[in-house]
Amino acid sequence: MHQPSTLAELPVGCRALVQSLPVGNAGLTRLRELGLTPGASVMVVRRAPLGEPIEITVRGSHLAMRNHEAAHILVTKAEA
Repeated sequence: MHQPSTLAELPVGCRALVQSLPVGNAGLTRLRELGLTPGASVMVVRRAPLGEPIEITVRGSHLAMRNHEAAHILVTKAEA
């Protein structure tokens, strides 16, 4: 069993399952509306040269977010 980590900690190319994200944060509410919900499979596609924003795929869409947002999203690495 993998330990939960945050989306901000995942390396490029890594797949994970969203475990939880806090309610009440406007930026995270928008991401939730775009499909980033508990149980969703995500993959980090790339990071900008200075480390952020990061680009992820979730439910067939590409989303970009800052590390301070990704740090609130708990994930568990998916099995290879």
